[in-house]
Amino acid sequence: MDFLAQYNLTGIVIGICTFLVIGIFHPLVIKGEYYFGTKCWWWFLVSGIILAVLAVTIHDVLWSSLLSVTAFSCFWSILEIFEQQERVHKGWFPRNPKRKYPWDKEQ
Repeated sequence: MDFLAQYNLTGIVIGICTFLVIGIFHPLVIKGEYYFGTKCWWWFLVSGIILAVLAVTIHDVLWSSLLSVTAFSCFWSILEIFEQQERVHKGWFPRNPKRKYPWDKEQ
């Protein structure tokens, strides 16, 4: 940590890690919707709350920032889960044949 502070690299590390976290959450949303549907939204909610609480309790700027970024990525994923379902409905992503979808009732 002293190395990062000494060479003013903390911001760069936070930026790289933010990029990686967002990159990890994209497939998590896709796979989560495919296997569990929109029912998995509460996993993101609970994870986000836990990570946000941890971010507030940790005093180190780097770890607090990374926990915050991950927490808010969890919160954003809640919206993305429902939008992913719409993308599946439009045919942009594969549909799980083992699951029923809300629009199946329409037919």
